[in-house]
Amino acid sequence: MTRRIIVSVDQLYRPQPGGIGSYVRGLVEGLLSVDEKLDVIGVGPHSRPEAVRQLGIPVRSTPLSLRLLTQVWARYPFGVPSDANVVHATSVAGPFGGGTRRAVHTVTMHDLLWRDEPESSTPNGIRFHESRLQFLLRTEHLRIITTSPRLGVRLFQIGIDPDRIRFARLGVDDAAVAAADSERVRHELALHGVAGPFTFYAGTREPRKNVERLVRAHRLARNISPELGPLVLAGPIGWGQVDTGDAVVLGLVDRSLLLGLYRDTTVNAYVPRAEGWGLPPVEALHAGSRVVASSNCPSVDGNPEVTLVDPLQDDSIAEGLLRALEQGDDATSRERRRASVADMTWHNCAIDHLKAWL
Repeated sequence: MTRRIIVSVDQLYRPQPGGIGSYVRGLVEGLLSVDEKLDVIGVGPHSRPEAVRQLGIPVRSTPLSLRLLTQVWARYPFGVPSDANVVHATSVAGPFGGGTRRAVHTVTMHDLLWRDEPESSTPNGIRFHESRLQFLLRTEHLRIITTSPRLGVRLFQIGIDPDRIRFARLGVDDAAVAAADSERVRHELALHGVAGPFTFYAGTREPRKNVERLVRAHRLARNISPELGPLVLAGPIGWGQVDTGDAVVLGLVDRSLLLGLYRDTTVNAYVPRAEGWGLPPVEALHAGSRVVASSNCPSVDGNPEVTLVDPLQDDSIAEGLLRALEQGDDATSRERRRASVADMTWHNCAIDHLKAWL
């Protein structure tokens, strides 16, 4: 019997889909690889950007804008067909109902960052996320999928029944895109005045990501070990002002170049003040590179291949960069790092979701 699974894809309509956008794309890819008897259908607003057309699944477009659809989904599962067996909200935007009488309804909670870092959000953003959290507390038929056991514990402490909470791995494999070769990486960096080794940060440039402290710490470390090279930043501008100092800003780069930068850097650094999961350090490990990450980054919990630092201390970050530089970068070391995240595939992510929908 074919199971009809409805997945919200509204995040791909946003100007900066971010990590949740990667999750939506990866989950769909994983579901398509698991079982040909799965009928996966997306649901979203009225327009259809290129990212949605590339998903490889049919998408039900509602006549509503993204903003209106998000508001309506709190009260009514607009766009969800009545024969759906599973309705999965990939974020707290929704939808939270619809389908058959026995349909399973799930929602992925990615973080509580509006509580952890309220100054990094807008008042409207805080009100929206807090209202949706209170909605989830009241809506007992909804199963909640988390990508971090740490977040699952926090949700239990807030008051959500542990029987409602499920865990799913995220993926870092990306079979659809090949990493740029080293020649292209060197060429792109040369256009920005970078030659030789470099330290790399991938992510949004916003206060929560702690870029300003990373810039200061990198300067301290580079004075001791010049082989760290300049700090190179890739990613879009987020909410809030960030002083990037003497770092080299590439801005938003295509996926192929990003993968090449992960691979060719001397050290990857990702030290946010607060983080829901943290995709960049895991992607860097998947590329075999040395990684420095915040101790509060759930994606690298318990991974011995990562140099963990206190994101609130410049000296700790600087020392972490120097310690990472001392680690091996030979073929064996790089393979060991790749092996440390080998189970983080979108196929496994889909399997975890299917278990949550039983």
